[in-house]
Amino acid sequence: MNDTGSPARNFARHIASNRYPGRGLIIGRSAVAAAADDAADADADADADAWFLLYWIMGRSDSSRNRRFAIEGSVLRTEPVDSTKLDAPELIIYPAMLELPGTYIVANGDQSRTIYDALCDGGTFEAALATREREPDAPNYTPRISGMLDLNGPPAVTLSVLRANPTDRALTDRLTYRPDPPPPGLGLCLTTYMGDGTPLPAFSGDPLLMPLEGGAEEVMGTYWDALDEENRVAIALKSVTRDGGSELMAINRF
Repeated sequence: MNDTGSPARNFARHIASNRYPGRGLIIGRSAVAAAADDAADADADADADAWFLLYWIMGRSDSSRNRRFAIEGSVLRTEPVDSTKLDAPELIIYPAMLELPGTYIVANGDQSRTIYDALCDGGTFEAALATREREPDAPNYTPRISGMLDLNGPPAVTLSVLRANPTDRALTDRLTYRPDPPPPGLGLCLTTYMGDGTPLPAFSGDPLLMPLEGGAEEVMGTYWDALDEENRVAIALKSVTRDGGSELMAINRF
């Protein structure tokens, strides 16, 4: 994996010093869990042994910035700030986080619903995404990034990137990752882009190991503060506890 031994360097290079990583997701485990593993009463801390799903959106255009996060129970959705200025809603309005018992989905588009429906019907994460393509927004052809945390047995993380084939951008390369779950205090990250540009350079390489230091609010705040101030739009974090309960929180620029 890219710089897996250097989460701090990954954070500095790909998030804090990057004007435009685009939309991004991280799945990992709370750093508080490390202390909880040795504690006599782990339940004393709300973040003890919690898993985090972090998701953010960015925007360079007025249309992309005309969004915010809305929380409806366990569901995280994007919605327009001003519906009269909504452009290409099929690409920018979608459920970003959905869940089934013990299974938690995060994605940068409506492929989240494709995954959810497939799982409800007994299908799989990978088979669901085999029916989808990269986004049709030429010339960028934005990658679709998706992640799933499965806690119905031993914790399992699955990540996916659907991106335009470099030799024929009408085709989609489908990359699925099934890494070992990260240890406490670390998460696995995908973003849509490697940085700013025209066209925007699609994410390449393996998922990046990133730090998740502190409790839920601290982690969300750390990433919000690190994202480019001009281009950041919203960020959200879902905290999933050992009993399967989840809590969502968000920061909106608008």
